[in-house]
Parts: sequence; C-alpha cells; structure tokens
Amino acid sequence: MLNVTTIVIAVAGVVFGVLGVAVGLRASRRAARSVRQCAELVHGAVGSRGTVDPRALRDVGILRYDALQEMSGQLSFSLALLNALGDGVVISSINGRAETRTYAKPVVGGKGAQELSPEEAQAVHAARLGTGLSALVPAPAGRRDRAAKRTAART
Repeated sequence: MLNVTTIVIAVAGVVFGVLGVAVGLRASRRAARSVRQCAELVHGAVGSRGTVDPRALRDVGILRYDALQEMSGQLSFSLALLNALGDGVVISSINGRAETRTYAKPVVGGKGAQELSPEEAQAVHAARLGTGLSALVPAPAGRRDRAAKRTAART
C-alpha cells in the first residue's frame, strides 16, 4: 500500500512538474514577444516602414516680423507646422493697433496650396531646413526700406 501511494505521488509530481515547465516556457515566449514588439515600437519599425511615421508633425518654422507700418516689435508671425513629406499648415497672425487677423493656409509637398506671402514661404522654407525656431528674422527689404523712411521722417 505504501508503494502504490508513493508511486501515485511520484507520478503526480512528474505530471505537475512537466505542466509547470510547459507553463514557464509559454510565459517566457510571450514575454520575449512583448519585449520584441516594444523594441520595434521604440525604434519606429511598426506601421511606418522602418522609420518615424512620415505623417507626424516634425518640422516647425516661425518667422516674426512687423507686418504693418503702425506697429513695431515684430508682433506679427508666420508659423509653419509640417510633416516629413512637407505637408501641413502655415498659420499667420497680422497684428495691428486696432485689430489682429489670423490666417491658416494648407501646405502640400513644401508648397502652399494657396499663394503664400513672402513671410509664410520663408517660415515653410525654414521648417523644411530645420532652422525654423530662430527668434527674430529681419523684415524683407521692402518693409525695411519703408521702416527706415518712417524713422527718417520722424527725426
């Protein structure tokens, strides 16, 4: 009787041991798969052809300027937000003493879907080059000349 009980306990131990090893192997494989998937996400390989998602906004360009003769301090701006393909939007805010106007224009392939102002085109160009976060950019030549004449007329 003792021998039968010992054999049953031994067989049960072996069965549970084999089940434990099988469960452990399965858990190890699932953990390895999860680690591999996380590594692929970190390296950008999932869903984006091995690189960062080209649709994500990544290029930023901002240009501050004096848009109106009545204002100084470069309070007007054009902000370009583009993805890796050059698609996105350029937002411009023209600030005057009495009013502020804001415009948004689509950009496709680095070019405006609508005609861009020189400042908007410069913001898009700066974003595409990766130099778009400069704080202040001198006004275009035509505006500089008008500002110089204004200053000369006051003195």
